[in-house]
Amino acid sequence: MKALNALIKQENAWASIFNNHTAYEVATVAGRRRVAEMIDAKLSPENLSCDGELPMTQVRARYRALTSAAQDLVRLDPSMAQFMYEFGE
Repeated sequence: MKALNALIKQENAWASIFNNHTAYEVATVAGRRRVAEMIDAKLSPENLSCDGELPMTQVRARYRALTSAAQDLVRLDPSMAQFMYEFGE
């Protein structure tokens, strides 16, 4: 849960900067689904590499952090795998 909690904390910090009151959480099914969809979007090649602008070391680090968070989420609620392309059936 460490990677998932770190990701949620980071995303909520960014949201607070922009006065976005829709914080990420995993206490509800809808919240977990929103987190799963956010992870899935961040894992797209364009987002992961910032359209090819990031060095491969940063891309790999982002990929590891996001896949670790996704694995934590799937361990917490296995049904969330269906909302993430890489982890779906």
